[in-house]
Amino acid sequence: MDVQLLLALVLGIATIVVLVLKTRLDAFVALLIAGLVTGIVAGANVLDTIGWITEGFGSTLASVGIVIGLGVFIGKILEVSGGADALARAFLRLFGRGREPWAMGTVGSLVSIPVFCDSGFVIMNPLARSIARVKKGAYITLALALGCGMTLTHHMVPPTPGPLAVTGLLGADMGAVILTGLIFTVCLLPLVVLYARWIGPKLESRLNPIVAEEVYGSHHDVELAARGGSSDAASLTSVVTYKPDDHLGPTPPGRKPHRPSALLGALPLVLPLLLIVGNTVASAVDKASQGVLGDDEAYTASDWAQPLIFLGNPVIALTIGIILAVYVLLPRWTPRKQVHGWLAEAAGSAGLILLITGAGGGLGSVLRESGVGAELAEAVAATPLPALFVPFIIASVVRIAQGSGTVAMITAASVSASVVAGSGLDPLVAVMACVCGSMVFSYFNDSYFWVVTKFTGLDGLDAIKGWSGITTLVWAGSIPLLIVLNLVIG
Repeated sequence: MDVQLLLALVLGIATIVVLVLKTRLDAFVALLIAGLVTGIVAGANVLDTIGWITEGFGSTLASVGIVIGLGVFIGKILEVSGGADALARAFLRLFGRGREPWAMGTVGSLVSIPVFCDSGFVIMNPLARSIARVKKGAYITLALALGCGMTLTHHMVPPTPGPLAVTGLLGADMGAVILTGLIFTVCLLPLVVLYARWIGPKLESRLNPIVAEEVYGSHHDVELAARGGSSDAASLTSVVTYKPDDHLGPTPPGRKPHRPSALLGALPLVLPLLLIVGNTVASAVDKASQGVLGDDEAYTASDWAQPLIFLGNPVIALTIGIILAVYVLLPRWTPRKQVHGWLAEAAGSAGLILLITGAGGGLGSVLRESGVGAELAEAVAATPLPALFVPFIIASVVRIAQGSGTVAMITAASVSASVVAGSGLDPLVAVMACVCGSMVFSYFNDSYFWVVTKFTGLDGLDAIKGWSGITTLVWAGSIPLLIVLNLVIG
């Protein structure tokens, strides 16, 4: 590889890592500066570099910006309405007594599709505490299963912002990414539960005393908790947890308390996903019947496929989802101003993700236009390293260096876009490589690490064993899945 272009790539990535770790600047500014550094070191004109950044920023947000905003809106309404809690209770009843870790892992993976991990864990953690209190043990097992279940879909299933942005950057089909991400989640969830069940009893006796008292009361039995609790636990349906009235306010006189069912809670989440997948299936069948499968430019949708493709467009599907969320999950007495306030809060939380996503697109544009990406693709093609490991390794290195899984996967997608185009690697495989690589070893520089460990009551080395261990296990478990996926569709 040309030394100057290699230096441009290395300095660009190093700029992101150093600025995020050592300065007061955040990832958005770091990505912009990295784009400038990469272009200048590669020998590009300064004004051209700025133009590439702004063009890449705009084109990226044009494809995914609306969808990210709508997905965050749905998550906020699920949170405040109690819909997320209703789903959790339904899964607990479905799995039954003795399978609570499976239920918590499944709940986490479902809730985290539209809801950010940090807020999703805060919402669902009281449920884990209530179950542990009833069982008189196993709190760490339940909390780790819940937290890592959320990690799986947060990293792998759109419309979570990270994988959604990577899908747009690499030009993959969103429906295919959703299906593949769900399959990967199902395959990796047993690892989550098995590790949580193995490490939980070992750490239960080392639970932070303050958290232990909050969960079990002042006279809890440490040995009983470490063994997994009582075998004659009360019915899980009696567990008391989240109250929608905390957000919605007191029930007006003459009205019934607002308690959305699990079916209604799932509707704004499941229907958009089904519509998007329907779009993918309909267009694939239609292309195959026309003999233009794999050639998007030659494809014109048939009359029967157009409604499915329209409704399954992510913008339309998620617009339907937010309408359902607002008018089905919220009670009629909720003031319009209050709903607008919640949506404004959601937009605020999505703002930085949108900026980071756009800046990642700007960096990718610089890498393409300056020739760094093409040079990297040629260099990778000349090595025995399979192309699918390039985005995987980049995402892993950036994740360990600066902590954010979202930044790691977007950086990997931006840097490896040219490798994908030049090596023949399927965009779907590249997307999954980016998102799986970004799950590795969550530790001190990851904000979610602190959310999970502080709520769970794990400190120091125990936090590393519990949380960093379980995230690294699913990262390692994703490698054979990526290899199989590449063999199947690559």
